[in-house]
Amino acid sequence: MTPTYVAAEAETSELPKIVDGTPPVRPASPVKRSRIGDLPMRVIYRVLAGVAAVVVAAVAALVGFTSSDSADRPGEEAPGRVAAPSAAAPSPGPASPPPSSAATPSPLAATASPRPTPDGSAVTAALADPRVPERPRDRKLARFPGKALPSSKRRVEDERSGVSLVRLGKPWKTYGASPFSTKQVLPPVKGAGHRAMLVSCPVPIEAQAAVKDTAILAARWTLNHHPKGSRIRWSASQPIKDGWLLAYRVTYKVKGKSRSSMAAVALTETDRAKPALVFVTIPDAQRKRWRDITTAVSSIRHL
Repeated sequence: MTPTYVAAEAETSELPKIVDGTPPVRPASPVKRSRIGDLPMRVIYRVLAGVAAVVVAAVAALVGFTSSDSADRPGEEAPGRVAAPSAAAPSPGPASPPPSSAATPSPLAATASPRPTPDGSAVTAALADPRVPERPRDRKLARFPGKALPSSKRRVEDERSGVSLVRLGKPWKTYGASPFSTKQVLPPVKGAGHRAMLVSCPVPIEAQAAVKDTAILAARWTLNHHPKGSRIRWSASQPIKDGWLLAYRVTYKVKGKSRSSMAAVALTETDRAKPALVFVTIPDAQRKRWRDITTAVSSIRHL
């Protein structure tokens, strides 16, 4: 019986050794995973945002260090700094010459506006034209035959020239002004050679030092509005307020027949760049309306 007891005791004593020798399973890892999973999502987002901010700051610092380092190297410029000087132009130093456009005015700019020609060469050339007689002597405008139109308070304003003049009654009527500023006309007459008209505009030729000389050039220019081959014969030359008046007969031929017109130019200095020109011409076929020339030139007023 003894051997049987010993064997039984030995068999019961080995059971604890088997239990104690087996390493226990640690619950540490499952506990950690469960804690991360139990965290609120907002906490995770904040952690991720903080990590991203740190990464961005590190990259920016690295780029800035690289840029500053490359800028300090001779012959190199940092990217992005090329456009910086254009924001404010550096003031020229003592050795830098000032810009030519600021220091010295352009010769073209100095002569851009029309200037009178004091030498009178333009007038000399005009008087050499066989269509224009010698310089007119001062003479007052004579009274034209014919019946004057009833006085009218209606006026025509020329903003371009800075003057206004009477609006003549019937048979006169306003008409398309181009190339003038204002225009009034009489009905056309067959065989007259041209249509009677009263117009105004800034003087279309170069102004001279003396307004009388400018009037001579203007009278010559009006031959463009008379039949071909027209010639001038002076009738009057007199000063008017702020200007000069020239009256003249224009002679020409229409189909071989001698015809003529009575015309006048009145120049008036205004606050505009050029003097105002009032030009009137009436053919001999309507000589009864020659009296309207006096009415027109005497009605000129400044705006």
